[in-house]
Order: sequence, then C-alpha cells, then structure tokens
Amino acid sequence: MTRLSVNLNKVALLRNSRTLGIPAVTEFGAIALDAGARGLTVHPRPDERHIRPHDVFEVAELIKSRPGIEYNIEGNPFENLLEYARKVHPHQCTLVPDDPGQFTSDHGWDLLKDAARLKPVIAELKALGVRVSLFMDAEPDQMKRAAEVGADCIELYTEPYAAAHALCNSAAAHAAGKIAEVLARFAASAQAAREAGLLVNAGHDLNIPNLTPLIAACKPVAEVSIGHALTADALKMGFAAAVHAYIAAIEQGERKS
Repeated sequence: MTRLSVNLNKVALLRNSRTLGIPAVTEFGAIALDAGARGLTVHPRPDERHIRPHDVFEVAELIKSRPGIEYNIEGNPFENLLEYARKVHPHQCTLVPDDPGQFTSDHGWDLLKDAARLKPVIAELKALGVRVSLFMDAEPDQMKRAAEVGADCIELYTEPYAAAHALCNSAAAHAAGKIAEVLARFAASAQAAREAGLLVNAGHDLNIPNLTPLIAACKPVAEVSIGHALTADALKMGFAAAVHAYIAAIEQGERKS
C-alpha cells in the first residue's frame, strides 16, 4: 500500500504566528500516526518560516517510539539539509532544488545540469543509511539519470497534474483531454522510474479529489507526502478525520484497475 506521509510544515507555520507554542508540531504528528499515517515529513527551510531546528529533532524522537513509521526530511542539499541528516539519520531525504527564499517548491532537478554536484551528496546520505529521493518533474527521459546519480527513488512533482485536475473540475471545454494528457505523462514517468530500478513517490498540491486518479494511473506508488491540503481539510473535518480521508482516497486509487 502507498504510504501516506503527513507533512507538518503548515502546522508549524500556524504555530509560528504566535509565541504560545500551539499548535504543537509533535502533537499533530502523533495524531496523524494514530489515525493511520505511515510517515511524517518536514521541510526545514533556512529562513525557519515553518519547521524550525528543534522540530526536526523532536519529530525524530516521536518516530523512534513508533516502529515501522518513516521519517522523511525534505530540502535543498546545498543549504541546511545535510546537517540534519548527519544528526538525525532519517529513513529518507528528499532532495529539492529550492532557492532559500523560494515561496514553495516549483520544479524538479535538471540532471543534465545538476548530476555532478548531486552525486557526492547522495553518496554521503547513503553512507549514513538514508534512502535518497530526488524531486523530479514528470519527464520520463530524466528517470534513468536519477538512477545513474545514485538515487533510490524519485518524488514526482505533482503541481502540474493538480492544476490540470482543478481545470477539469472547472468544466473548461478542453479540460478532460488535458488531464488525460498530463496523467499519461506522469504514468509514463513512473513506469520509466521503476524500469530504472527506482521507487516512485509523489507530492505537491495533492488533495482528496486528485489523489485517487493519480494513484490509479501511476501505481505502485511507494509514498505520497501531503501537508497543505490535508491541513486545510483538517480545519473542516478535524486532523485525524482528514488523515482517514486521505488514506481512503489512496486505497480507492489502488483498487482501480
């Protein structure tokens, strides 16, 4: 089954708007795990706009008490990611080509340009026992290159798919064809990654309506990392109920032929 890894960044963002320490990141991490999530994700940016250094270590301690639960730390390996990996030894690091002040992740690695500088980083992480995932655009030709630089898996950057799905829901005339075209590209990229020996993860702007079709088209997907939409849905239905709803959407996608 596809793992749901709950990204806790938006919980931290709300916490940081005051000085009261609420909502507590680890409290909501525990709620997510109790509700059935099989992993937690943090993306500690250098400006500490959401996840802060102490969160990285506190979530690591929470996960130590939960056998079978995975810890995924995302970030730019040329900023602050490696220092956390050396101290925490998460199960997985997802390497993302973010600039320090970037609003949010908005593209994957260009391995024609970035391979040489990524190779030593990936080698160090793997020597630490950390699985390495590369944040990648849905470009089938790039997947073999991801394997060649030493990655264990890729995370498909799903914002273009999410945008196409939203367009489809708006009943635009060409939307149905557009979403089929985009989904086909993601499915081809997932297949190319598996043929290169890589696991396939996915993340960015995934939500309950668009998650099921993506899982069905790209399965098997090892993990989806979801934070923003899940946290927004939790404002309506509660955090545990939102986790349940996302797991149900995953399971529905896995049942589709």
